[in-house]
Amino acid sequence: MELKVSSLAERPEMLGPVVGMADSWPEFLLHDPVGNSHYGRIATELPQYVLFAEDEHGRVVAHAYSVPFALADEERGELPARGWDEVLSWAFADLRRGTPPDTVGAVSIVVAPHAQGGGLSARMLSAMRDNARAHGFGEVVAPVRPSAKHLEPRAPMEEYAFRERADGLPHDPWLRVHARAGGVVEAVAPASMTVAASLEEWRGWTGLPFDSAGLVEVPGALVPVHCEPARGYAVYVEPNVWVRHTL
Repeated sequence: MELKVSSLAERPEMLGPVVGMADSWPEFLLHDPVGNSHYGRIATELPQYVLFAEDEHGRVVAHAYSVPFALADEERGELPARGWDEVLSWAFADLRRGTPPDTVGAVSIVVAPHAQGGGLSARMLSAMRDNARAHGFGEVVAPVRPSAKHLEPRAPMEEYAFRERADGLPHDPWLRVHARAGGVVEAVAPASMTVAASLEEWRGWTGLPFDSAGLVEVPGALVPVHCEPARGYAVYVEPNVWVRHTL
């Protein structure tokens, strides 16, 4: 597939097609309050960090979102346990305060459903790295959502994240893409994203009964959801994996 990769800063007229591109995220992932507060702002407030790929027909087939933030700030310094949520919060707090960023945080790489399986995610990761370098950064850090972890929801992320194949590459396919691009698995972000909602909402999102107390395995979830029928709610706390890319 012939691709043209651009940023929204270069092509602002493509905002609609980029934001409107189809994806395959599980419904429940769209209800993280931190993500809902900040993710949509990236395309309009930080368009130079939103990349998209067009095929030979001019259709948007993939996009990559990232955000700059100050990791070396005196109150930070370490990759946060709250991973994805914290990167978004830090980035927009820094933008509001005018704090100079020193690091780029990968937020998402999404490939349209009809274009998946052709290596587009690796190409967009490479473009994200190149874009960060072009903006003067020496590092990209990524709170990675391992693509095959949902097949083993009961496996501890602390073990899964560092599991390797015989060739020394990560067991997980998406972590393997990062490793081949030069990324190094560094740590687990145990509370990277949190979705807390009523049982009625969880039933609507998943089609599952959510009528028994304890852990509920939900399709697409990396770990089980904690269900509390007596209290009328369920909570999903997603762990991600920190991968550091030195540019």
